Amino acid sequence: MSEWPAARSSREKAGLRGRGRGGDGAGRGWGGPGEGRGGPGRRARKMANVLLHFQASAGEADPQSRPLLLLGQLQNLHRVPWSHLRGKLQPRVTEELWQAALSTLNPNPTDSCPLYLNYATVAALPSRVSRHNSPSAAQFITRLVRNCLPGGANRCIMMVCERSEVFASACALARAFPLFTHRSSASRRTEKKTVTVEFFLVGQNNGPVEVSTLKCLASATEGVRLAARIVDTPCNEMNTDNFIEEIKKVGKDLGIVPNIIRDEELKKRGFGGIYGVGKAALHPPALAVLSHTPEGATQTIAWVGKGIVYDTGGLSIKGKTTMPGMKRDCGGAAAVLGAFKATVKQGFKDNLHAVFCLAENSVGPNATRPDDIHELYSGKTVEINNTDAEGRLVLADGVAYACKDLGADIILDMATLTGAQGIATGKYHAAVLTNSAEWEAACVKAGRNCGDLVHPLVYCPELHFSEFTSAVADMKNSVADRDNTPSSCAGLFIASHIGFDWPGIWVHLDIASPVHAGERATGYGVALLLSLFGQASDDPLLNLVSPLGGDVDSQGDDMERDSKRRRLV
Repeated sequence: MSEWPAARSSREKAGLRGRGRGGDGAGRGWGGPGEGRGGPGRRARKMANVLLHFQASAGEADPQSRPLLLLGQLQNLHRVPWSHLRGKLQPRVTEELWQAALSTLNPNPTDSCPLYLNYATVAALPSRVSRHNSPSAAQFITRLVRNCLPGGANRCIMMVCERSEVFASACALARAFPLFTHRSSASRRTEKKTVTVEFFLVGQNNGPVEVSTLKCLASATEGVRLAARIVDTPCNEMNTDNFIEEIKKVGKDLGIVPNIIRDEELKKRGFGGIYGVGKAALHPPALAVLSHTPEGATQTIAWVGKGIVYDTGGLSIKGKTTMPGMKRDCGGAAAVLGAFKATVKQGFKDNLHAVFCLAENSVGPNATRPDDIHELYSGKTVEINNTDAEGRLVLADGVAYACKDLGADIILDMATLTGAQGIATGKYHAAVLTNSAEWEAACVKAGRNCGDLVHPLVYCPELHFSEFTSAVADMKNSVADRDNTPSSCAGLFIASHIGFDWPGIWVHLDIASPVHAGERATGYGVALLLSLFGQASDDPLLNLVSPLGGDVDSQGDDMERDSKRRRLV
């Protein structure tokens, strides 16, 4: 027998009205996911110009003057004492009403209930998640905030979770507040809106949230929103010139001057991949590098981001239905920029280089043609058989530069590389391809820790790299058989330019699908990089969410320094 009638009856007795049911609260008459009350225009005003403040205590306030969303797993919500809630809910909500609301929640997978008109709401996350999901249920946090957070200029979110889930929860909250909008209604409303976030910790180690944790959350969420803003911005405002300005701004904030190689200098210095992809565009291609080189560093790490600011497909041009959305093809570079800013601000112990491979894959008299042969920075020649397989060309130059010029011990490239990624690992999980089984497992664990989910691809170059065989060059740039794990093959193309026998760690992350949810960017990748390399950070929270072990117990500093990947392996 259905439990729904009884649930409705208890709500009516408690005086809880104005609510429908929906998996993520969408049935409340607020519009579907990603929209607000009163339609899309209301949502734009609600989400743009929002300041996020993380505080140990949000203080007390009447929910009619400061609307409130209480969010967490149902079992955790039951553990919040009324004494902690009283000042945030009274005089509008009594303890009896609070308990009645909790008794009506039946998350499947989520549920929500208004406590007082549209000024106070409680929302429940899934009570359990599968092994390939994040214990934080990060994707559901974003959905519930978008659908259930009351309107207003000054609002509050109280997040109830375990300490190990704080980082992922904060990054998920940030995704609900995109920065970019060009709706005319938003431009007429210039006032800033504030959302104050308080964490109530349950379970083990459930003391108050430290100041250092709040600072880390602010840095991480700023990085997530920066990456999402860049990805959301169309190419007429985020061309390669504009992207370089974003890099310079981050460099200025951190006291770092970027190294930039542009246009004909790329050709002169042998960056045939980046130059060949971007040479037809009005705004020239570039390789830009931000370098953090602290004293005492014992290893060198390079993050290489694909920054195709727009991808028409080139002469192998995309169709009218597949080209829209290609402003997002810079998602890898945007994530690297956001993560670099956050991790350096929090204190990174080792050499870290952020390498941005920037180009617009355009059409024009100077465009690369199928059958052209380019020599890449690795010295290897590539026969172009698909100009729409351009991301691997720019990344091949980027990883070769990281290996040859930066002397990296660990190279990670991040890219919106293949549409096949969404088929292989889905909309929410990025695909990881790496020459290290340990790092493959670490990426998966980091994804669960931070909410940026990851799942492995097949790594088997001896079987798959033959897909790129060329009769006239070292390789082609696109596979012969598109049914033979094309996402793995695309990653192997990049790896071939540092060599499959390279002794260092190489990690490739294809984020084509999780970089966006619907028509909005997610800022995917920032949290993942912060978590994956958290053990090389001075920050305690990033240490906590890191999947890799701490410093190896050695018999002295000399032995420790001899271990090139001591912190991360």
